[in-house]
Amino acid sequence: MKFSIIKQLVVPFFLTILVLGGATLAGDALLHRFNLVWIGRYLGIPGTLLIILSLYYSLRKRKYVQSGSLQAWLKFHEYCAWLGSVMVLVHSGVHFNSILPWLATAAMAINVLSGMVGKFLLGRSRQALQQQRQHLQQDGLNAQEAEQELFWQAASLDLMSKWRKVHIPIFIAFVVLALGHIVSIFLFWGWK
Repeated sequence: MKFSIIKQLVVPFFLTILVLGGATLAGDALLHRFNLVWIGRYLGIPGTLLIILSLYYSLRKRKYVQSGSLQAWLKFHEYCAWLGSVMVLVHSGVHFNSILPWLATAAMAINVLSGMVGKFLLGRSRQALQQQRQHLQQDGLNAQEAEQELFWQAASLDLMSKWRKVHIPIFIAFVVLALGHIVSIFLFWGWK
């Protein structure tokens, strides 16, 4: 059972992190290889726009918007946030001259990681708990006995389900830092 959980939850989580890092490094390497580093300077704009566009899922989830399947909008959110994050990470590269962009990038990276925790660990943990509950009931336990048997797993799942209380404030910190970075760019840009 433990190997199955590692295979279903932990491996995909870390593979996604590796792919995110690999896509970022590959994008930056390609820009350097073809002497197109200047493009990276502007990738922050479409990356930020994709991250903003990914927020449509939150509007749909909170019923501010009624159209579309919630599941489809979740996939759209994940795709846009992931691609936007890669663009912002390629944009940031290692070319920072001040602390504000570093802080904004760190907040974005932490926010992406917390989103992936929600996607992989929480979603699949709910599914695994439900399957275990069904197996216990098929083995002859009634619903109350099955709940008692799964108490600690359900308590852990309940604790994990509070990840949004971390994800949303980190996102707000990212937004504030990113806006500070954007405003400082406009203030100090050589507009000649």
